[in-house]
Amino acid sequence: MPRRFVDLSIPLENDVLSDPPGFGPRIRYLDHHATVDQILSFFPGLTTDDLPDGEGWAIEFVQLSTHNGTHLDAPYHFHSTMNRASGRAERAATIDEVPLEWCFQPGVKLDFTGFGDGYVATVADVRTELDRISHVLKPLEIVLVNTRAGRLYGDPGYVAAGCGMGREATLFLLESGVRVTGTDGWSWDAPFVHTAREFAQTGDPGLIWEGHRAGRDIGYCHLEKLHNLETLPPDGFLVSCFPHKIRGASAGWTRAVAIIEEAPASGRESV
Repeated sequence: MPRRFVDLSIPLENDVLSDPPGFGPRIRYLDHHATVDQILSFFPGLTTDDLPDGEGWAIEFVQLSTHNGTHLDAPYHFHSTMNRASGRAERAATIDEVPLEWCFQPGVKLDFTGFGDGYVATVADVRTELDRISHVLKPLEIVLVNTRAGRLYGDPGYVAAGCGMGREATLFLLESGVRVTGTDGWSWDAPFVHTAREFAQTGDPGLIWEGHRAGRDIGYCHLEKLHNLETLPPDGFLVSCFPHKIRGASAGWTRAVAIIEEAPASGRESV
């Protein structure tokens, strides 16, 4: 059966608004002419004329955080401990300790594009959407939340766009056996600018990062800054999101990909 691959990742690039000011990546590009001296330094006696077309290699130097680009957050990002709901909190797993089987599982897409920026999704919202797509959650499925933020990637309003997932909605997914979730927004939670207004009005610190903090009760991971979620069906696809293995880190970059098995065209056999 033929497979279709959907790239769910944004690129790492300069000067695109994918993070708050001061938090974006910085990439320095060196082309084949800028690196001639580098290759000459490895081989005494070699000259530029000895190189094909006088060229060295292309190379880039990148300055970034583990949360730039499309990445997978580890439980350690949310808190120092996890699995408190089991009755005994344990040290939170870092990204190099995340079970690989969590990162290659069937996917489910929740369409929350109709919710406004800053809205905090509830358990009822999740149940309503699962009923609409006629899906019953299964352990280890990867749940991706499609918000309106994905359409604004690179736009000045991207970081403040989209809804977030509340604590109880997140726990509902985790109690169903889900261990990896994802969003096309900058954060799994509602954008900070909206939460800051709510906090100013209520003084309730429990509103801050409430979806992330659910990991204190049940350890889980989530993907942030996904892309192309609107092209996915509600279910019937696989998600691959293996993170870069960074010792003791709170997150790792990933080339998140959806894999869709497609029926062969009528009258043709798959090979």
